[in-house]
Amino acid sequence: MNTPFLLVACILACVGTTSVFSEAVDIDVDDQGQPALTIYNGGYAVVRHTFPVNLMAGENEVRFAGATAQVEPDSVILRDRAGKQELAILEQSYRNDPVSQARLLEAFEGQTIEFLEPDGNGGINVIEGTIIRSGFVGGQAYGLQRNTIPIIEVDGKVRFGLPGTPMFPSLEDDTLLEPTLSWMLRSNADVSMEAELAYLSGGMMWEADYNLVMPAEDDATPGSSKSIVDMLGWVTFQNNTGQSFHGANIKLLAGEVNRAEPKVLYERVRRHSVAAMADTMEANVTSDSLDEYHLYSIARPTTLRDGEQKQVEFVRSERVEAETLFVFDGARAGYKQGGSGPQYGVQAQPVWVMREFENAEENGLGIALPAGTVRFYQEDKDGALQFVGENRIDHTPKGETIRLYTGDAFDVVGERTITNNERSDRLKRVDQAIRVELRNAKDTPVTVRVVEHLGGYRNWDILASSVDFEKQSASKVEARVEVPAEGEVVIEYEVRFTW
Repeated sequence: MNTPFLLVACILACVGTTSVFSEAVDIDVDDQGQPALTIYNGGYAVVRHTFPVNLMAGENEVRFAGATAQVEPDSVILRDRAGKQELAILEQSYRNDPVSQARLLEAFEGQTIEFLEPDGNGGINVIEGTIIRSGFVGGQAYGLQRNTIPIIEVDGKVRFGLPGTPMFPSLEDDTLLEPTLSWMLRSNADVSMEAELAYLSGGMMWEADYNLVMPAEDDATPGSSKSIVDMLGWVTFQNNTGQSFHGANIKLLAGEVNRAEPKVLYERVRRHSVAAMADTMEANVTSDSLDEYHLYSIARPTTLRDGEQKQVEFVRSERVEAETLFVFDGARAGYKQGGSGPQYGVQAQPVWVMREFENAEENGLGIALPAGTVRFYQEDKDGALQFVGENRIDHTPKGETIRLYTGDAFDVVGERTITNNERSDRLKRVDQAIRVELRNAKDTPVTVRVVEHLGGYRNWDILASSVDFEKQSASKVEARVEVPAEGEVVIEYEVRFTW
């Protein structure tokens, strides 16, 4: 049956058969073709390579050098891309022990090698030393753990540390220069095929960032809280896999993909170093759906080096209408200030500044926006950009409203006071009188959304109010109050709770 084959990390039985074993087939870097990456929000990626393979009848060893240092070996898939060749995979091996000075010292323990030692006069002496102990323990280079300093015998005397630069003999045939996947494959005939390799690797991540530039307040429409802003969206991806990818086709998957708990079979090295930001590329990003997620494709091949962080622009709009909202949630603001709670004492409390815009085509957007940080800048009277707040959005489908808290207003404050509180357990009710005062020190009027929470009891009813409250939910009401320039407004209402 002509089906693609899966590569597993165990030995498939081929007992009792006679085979012809060919020389190992090494996949040269130049033959690996264009790599492809799909990077996920969870800090991992699917890595894909294609390369030609020529197999002889019998058993063949195939080695692929260039895997990442954070391969999940049990996730590897190797298959005939065309699905025409019928093969058997006998073994898979993954080695991540590239050659280093510490590993070579370990390989030559008990042997005598040459060391180059400065003679103090600008020359070099060649001395011989026997490696008593390499200093390579548990995957760590010497000096990082106790009892890991090399011990070298020179002229019958033992010294701790290297006497000079070690000169090793030629490398063995199985010495690795980078992480390597290898397979033992059985073929019934001589075949040539285009193989596809795919695996999961840690050490890769991406995220979205959005910058919104608002005009100076003097340029806004007088008396309006709405303005036309410029929006620029970036995707930033980062490679800490231990491997570089040259001219890679990159896709980014947005969404929460479930993963099982990792098996503790091997140590996955996690690197957290961040290199300097790479130059910004001029590239576009297209979006498509995949299952219940969104897949974003980078329009042009991109080189992503190990330790590199790179940004690509994926959304730009100069006609997004955004609104600045002032929200006074007196009860929650009181708790936020860490005081004695909203029911006792009187003090000025912050009015929150919210930014709101529609993710719609008619508003210059209308695309699926991946989760990320949204930063707001505003021009001052001199035209210079000033940072005025930020927050994060979740994955946001098109057609949704985005509303973000960006800070507290400086010139607009409020006070909330419970002026009367009468409780009757016999009548099963509580009557409260509440007073909210809003003050505006700005030289322009502002509209404040006053939010009141009426939960805690089974039923409630507003008996009297100086403003019209609109019911938002079973326990929340809201009133929109215009506060004049350099003026104040007092709201009073009475509410009855019953149970």
